[in-house]
Formats: sequence, C-alpha cells, structure tokens
Amino acid sequence: MVAQRGRPWIRCVLLLCLAIQFALFAAAETFFKPFNVSYDHRALIIDGKRRMLISAGIHYPRATPEMWPDLIAKSKEGGADVIQTYAFWSGHEPKRGQYNFEGRYDIVKFANLVGASGLYLHLRIGPYVCAEWNFGGFPVWLRDIPGIVFRTDNAPFKEEMQRFVKKMVDLMREEKLFSWQGGPIIMLQIENEYGNIESSFGQKGKEYVKWAAEMALALGAGVPWVMCKQVDAPGSLIDACNGYYCDGYRPNSYNKPTLWTEDWDGWYASWGGRLPHRPVEDLAFAVARFYQRGGSFQNYYMYFGGTNFGRTSGGPFYITSYDYDAPIDEYGLLSDPKWGHLKDLHAAIKLCEPALVAADSPHYIKLGPKQEAHVYRIKTHHEGLNITWYGTQISCSAFLANIDEHKAASVTFLGQKYNLPPWSVSILPDCRNVVFNTAKVGAQTTIKSVEFDLPLYSGISTRQQLITKNEDLFITKSWMTVKEPISVWSENNFTVQGILEHLNVTKDLSDYLWHITRIFVSDEDISFWEESKISPAVAIDSMRDVLRVFVNGQLTGSVIGHWVKVEQPVKFLKGYNDLVLLSQTVGLQNYGAFLERDGAGFRGQVKLTGFKNGDIDLTKLLWTYQVGLKGEFLKIYTIEENEKADWAELSLDAFPSTFTWYKTYFDNPAGTDPVALDLGSMGKGQAWVNGHHIGRYWTLVAPKHGCQEICDYRGAYNSDKCSTNCGKPTQTWYHIPRSWLQASSNLLVILEETGGNPFEISIKLRATRVICAQVSESHYPPVQKWLDPDFIDGKIAVNDLRPEMHLQCQDGMMITSIEFASYGTPQGSCQSFARGNCHAANSLSIVSEGCLGKNSCSIGISNLIFGSDPCRGVIKRLAVEARCGSLPNAGFSQF
Repeated sequence: MVAQRGRPWIRCVLLLCLAIQFALFAAAETFFKPFNVSYDHRALIIDGKRRMLISAGIHYPRATPEMWPDLIAKSKEGGADVIQTYAFWSGHEPKRGQYNFEGRYDIVKFANLVGASGLYLHLRIGPYVCAEWNFGGFPVWLRDIPGIVFRTDNAPFKEEMQRFVKKMVDLMREEKLFSWQGGPIIMLQIENEYGNIESSFGQKGKEYVKWAAEMALALGAGVPWVMCKQVDAPGSLIDACNGYYCDGYRPNSYNKPTLWTEDWDGWYASWGGRLPHRPVEDLAFAVARFYQRGGSFQNYYMYFGGTNFGRTSGGPFYITSYDYDAPIDEYGLLSDPKWGHLKDLHAAIKLCEPALVAADSPHYIKLGPKQEAHVYRIKTHHEGLNITWYGTQISCSAFLANIDEHKAASVTFLGQKYNLPPWSVSILPDCRNVVFNTAKVGAQTTIKSVEFDLPLYSGISTRQQLITKNEDLFITKSWMTVKEPISVWSENNFTVQGILEHLNVTKDLSDYLWHITRIFVSDEDISFWEESKISPAVAIDSMRDVLRVFVNGQLTGSVIGHWVKVEQPVKFLKGYNDLVLLSQTVGLQNYGAFLERDGAGFRGQVKLTGFKNGDIDLTKLLWTYQVGLKGEFLKIYTIEENEKADWAELSLDAFPSTFTWYKTYFDNPAGTDPVALDLGSMGKGQAWVNGHHIGRYWTLVAPKHGCQEICDYRGAYNSDKCSTNCGKPTQTWYHIPRSWLQASSNLLVILEETGGNPFEISIKLRATRVICAQVSESHYPPVQKWLDPDFIDGKIAVNDLRPEMHLQCQDGMMITSIEFASYGTPQGSCQSFARGNCHAANSLSIVSEGCLGKNSCSIGISNLIFGSDPCRGVIKRLAVEARCGSLPNAGFSQF
C-alpha cells in the first residue's frame, strides 16, 4: 500500500524526520566552526537554536584511553548528544603544583575525541565531585594546608580551589575546546550538590556559594555554568536537579531552563552488599516524564560507569567495579534491554524536538484520575524549525502519561482512544500516532557470560593441548610467593609516644599503617588470666576501616567497620610480646561536610584490658610507625622492579597464608573480548597486571535475603528495590583492559591479606553469548522506521509499518544458533522460554533463515511473515533465544 501524500499526520512525521536530519548535520558541522551557547527559560540555545539534549555520563579515568572512542561511539549510537564528565582534581594534581594530564587523565584527548565524534561536552570541574571517588576527588595533600576548612568561606580553601578551577578553564581555552572556539564544551559546572551540606556551615556556606559563582563567571569561559542541587544558585548560574526523578523540578528563576544533571540509572555497590538494579521501564518512564513536563537537558549518571582502578574507589568500602547498572557495562559491552530501549526512547524524543523547542510551555490536559497529557504546539515561526513537507507544517507533539502504579487505563485524547499501561508514558510526535511507550520493551535482552580462556601460565599453548590436558585447564603450577614482613622493614620508620592519626602519617600513599610496640607480661598476669578465665583485649573507642591485630607475628584478629568500637581478644606469652596494630583504609570518605576532619585509623581511648594491675593505656607507650607494605614501596608488582623480591616457588599443598605476595605469568587471550580476572578463590587484597593496578579485591558475601525474585518496575524506585546477587560475593571478576596486556608473559601480582588459594585464579573472557527478545503484535513499529527513506519519500505507508524484532550480537560475533523460536503464545523469559498453546510450526525455520550467520537481523511480527495465523483472535508474539559466537578465525575466544 502506497502512502497517501494528502494525509497530514504523515507529513508531520516526515517533517520531523527531516528536521532531525538537519539538526544532526548542523550539530556535526558546529565542531568545525565556532558557535555560541546561551539559554532561556526553555532550553540551552546552541548556535542560536534551542535544543533538547540527551547526555551520557562517562568518567574518563574509569576507562583507558583505548576504550574512549568505542564508549563515545556507542553513546552516540544510543542517541546521546552530549558526553558529561567530572574533572578529577586528585588525579590531575597528585602533588601540589605537579600536574598530570597523561594516560587515563588525558582530559584534553578525551575532550577532543568527544568533539571529533560530533558530540558536545559538559565538563563538571567542581572541583569536589563526590562520585564514589576517593576523598570526593580532593587530593589528600589539601587537608594538610594550615587553617583549611573545605567547601566554605575559608581563605586557604578558596585559594586552592580557585587555582585548580582556573587551571582547568585555562587549559580548555588554550586547547580551543570551548564552543566559541569551535570545540565541544557547551557547559561547565562549579561545586557539586553543595545544597546538601550548605546548612552545616551557616552564613559562611551562603557566602561561599556566592563566591564560587562569582569566581567561576570571572574566568571568562564563555559558556553557561551550572550548580546542581543548589536551589540558591546565584544570578546567571543554572541550578540543576539530581535524582531518580526530576520531572517535578523547577529552577529558582523563570529565566533558567530545567536541567537534570544526574539521572541515577543505577547505583553503586559496597563490599558485602547486594547489587542494585534499576528496571529500564522505570528509567524510561522517568526520562519521558521529564521531557513531558518541560525538561530540556537530561544526563544519565552513569551511561558508562567503568572501573575504580588502583585505590581511586571512595566510600569507604565501595567496590572496585563501578558498573552502576549502566547502559554500557564496566567492560564496554552494551547492557540490553537498557541500552536498546533507551535508544528507542531517545529517537522518539528527537522526533518531538521541533515542537518541544518551539513551545514555551506545554498545554496540560487531565485525562483521568492519574492520567494526563502535555501537548507542545508550534504557534509561531522558529528559524530552522519552520520547515514544510508537501505544503504541511508541523503542528504539535504530545506525551500521554499513566502514573497509576497498578492499573492500565484507556483514555481519549483529541478524539482518539489510547491504552496506557500502568506507570508509563506514550510519545506521540504528531499528537496522533504513538511511536513509543516506556513500558513496552521491544529491545533485545543480552545475557553476559564470563568464560574460561587460557589458564594462567601452565605451559599450554595450543587448542589441542587445552582440550586434552583438561585436568590442568584452569590451574597453574607456576606461582611464586614471598611473605610481607609483619614488622619494621625500612629506614623510614619512626618512633614516638602515642597513637597518631592515620592519614596524617600515610598521606594516603598506602592503605596500610603499621603501629608496633612491645608489651611485657608478668607471671602474675598469666596466673590472673588462668584463674579468672579473663582474656586480655585490645580496646579502641572508635576505628575505621579495617584493623588487623598481630601478636608475635601471628594474626590474632580483625575488625571491620566505619568508626566502630573495638574489643579484640589477644593472647600473650610470658615476657615481652610484640604487639602490632595494622590500620587500613578501604577508600576515603567522599561525601559530607568537613571532609578534612574525617581522617582514619583510631579515635578516643586505645588500651589493653584484662591485666591484673588494671588497663594499659596504649597512648602513653612508645610506638614505631611504618607506612605501607615493603612489596608495595619496592614496586615488586612492576616488570622493572619485580626481581627485587626473594620469590620462591609455591607448592600446590601450601597452607593459605596472610599478607603474602604471589606472582605468575599468563598469555594474552586471543580475540577482542574484554578480559576479566576471576579472584573468587582469594580473600582480600590488591592485584596488578604488568604494573597496572587493577584495584582492591575482597570476597565479602552479600546477605542471603533482600533480593526480589520478580522486579516490578511500577512505582517509585530506590536503590534497594530491585537488588540482585544475594548470598554471593559482591565482586569476583576484575577488569583487565586489553591495552594493559602484551602478547605473552603478562605479569600478574597479587597481594593477599587474609589467605586465599591462588591456584584457582583464572583469566576469563567477558562476552554476550546469549541474546533474547520477545515482541508482540501490539508493540509499536521500531522508532527508527519513521526515519526510513522509503517512508519519507512515500514508498511505505503508515499502515504498512509493523512491529519488528531486532537481534544483534556484539561486534566481531555472529548468530551461530537459534535455541528457541516461537510465534504464537510462548511462555517464560530469556533462557527459560517454552511453547504455549499457540505456535507457528515454521517459527524456527523462519528465524533461522533470517538470522543465522549474521551479526544482526530483523524479523517482522505478523501472520504474513510466518505464512498464516496460528490462532485467530489472539494477540501473538514472537520469542527468540539465539547464541552468538566468534567470526571464523577469531581465535580461542570462540572455544
């Protein structure tokens, strides 16, 4: 059926498509010529035109430079216009006055890659970032400046803050990265969520906000500045919203647009905690509601979370992974259906953009008790948007919302009936036809797997050997080991009376601080303990994060917690005993007022209890202090310094040992799949590959309860609503970026604190092997179909548009098998599909013919495609489960 050119709604949609193509072309061009950015009450104005913007949060240090182009490209493919990132002060100025803009901190390279891709950049300088980053992004040396108080009207702090912010603005200007210079930066941010703690500082907090705004504007960056979660943002600084939902947010002035700088599409995790998950149906609902009710800029925090490499994770106790349940996972792979469903949402919003930017505000229509519409109409001429198609000008776009958490609703809008699922928004680019509903997910689901590749270095070098030597498949017999001394190990130790504050001594150069003293135990004490059955104990009023207590070189107990009371029993021998208290940090506090006071180690009284003559006040004793670990400071984890340690071969029957270093070698797994290190057999420690610090590891197990068997997306989300991973270690797999590997003999060094089994450590490949989808006749046609040239030129009529299932393997893979296919009434979900009472017998053959051997394929959802109607009068759906495999000659990764 050929489209009828006289139908006005088709002309409207075609006009929208043309407007989008024009906007995308114009956006790409602006990075090759200077353009200005301003704003009004409705939106950011880019090169003279209002824009509806989708932003993807990516933190450059949480990935490698080699990963950046792919992450940016996937963000753009997913519908993003903007990349957003913080600037990480602690990474850029690790020592005062000594700057670092190399490797993962090459922010200029990152910005240039964003611009080269045709995307904009929102740079949040802060310089406080929170971000679950160590010390909130502040360099630890900052706390040692005399008289300093962070984030308030304090001269020493303001001087340092201004110096760094100016450094960043000047650098961006020198590199011509601002929009008016032809660069990608369209917006900056000063401070970060200060409104949460402003009251802690009283009047000085209010003065600080004014100063920060004035200081930022005086730098002459030439683009707008924002302050998020800052309802008293002064003057021309835009206050912006952070949260799970921001559709009800309004800035503090009518002259400012509504911006959503952090849309929390997931949440972070802590050691021993469950893994948060936010359903994409709820996330899409929140985003659609934001644009429905007048929003104009929305950023996913995070679109790619990445990895807390090294000791960058904050907290305390935040895990090394910063996956964040983001649309792009920690390894750079797409997480579907989240990525795919949001891509469709973004396309639908872009179809509405001409009407959204033309209308100063929406027209509200109440459709029911919990149902409503917001309509955007073009009433006046807007340059660049007033385009006609076959003589028809675009008229309006609408959003229909059902905010009922339980019941679907049938509503009438402009004389036409619409069915709205609960907790959903339908998007009508032409105020007539629905192209997207937030609750109807047509995107595929991907099942990520981690699969064994080559074992750690065991002499196996060919596929046949790998298969025939199965008994040794995942165990290496080439581990070497060396003990970490539980004592003074360098000339840099010192002895003073009393207990010193942890960070004042370590300066955060290491997690570890050794406190060493000697305790004399008399015959009377021994007799007292035997007769009274009382054990002596180390008692500390307050401690964070980990305490290890050693007596005469043996670990006698550990305490874990954040400013918790300690009562740790110990056993002494008669005479002199060496008492060692090892305090450890697991990421510094990254949130709250007065961070400079937080510190680490011990607080209050520190004593030994249970002695016959009373408690021993340990603060009055002489203590010898040693910062860090010997192997850590000798850098025995690097290729260059590795042989400084007296390594010995580790036997297979070796007893698990505390504070022990292990090393081995492994070859680079073939193929391009991301690489993961499985440390599930270990306890707690740190890992390095070829000198690169993978991060802290810990096999603390999440509670057995608190996870939901079925996650209901309907209703307001919180971080505990849809938890997963109950009863399992919070994290066992650790990302090894491919760029950190060489072809062979990669050095893996492990520091184990509590005792684990290194022989069970393995290298695995992270890949999407299983893809599933389920699409019904009631789904809408793919949003991208509205952009099809055949539709635009009239070769396809709207009545000919049908729902489709789209399947796609990750790059470098193809669909190798169809595990399940049924057109009819299939039951179950991915990896547990089953035929229903209605089933088209040729389902498997149709899908196999269309998809096998391809990286991607599309199957129409209609009786015509499957030859006949398998059950009349029933709404049918197609369910498919497929497997993806490596392309030919892709190496071991297909094994």
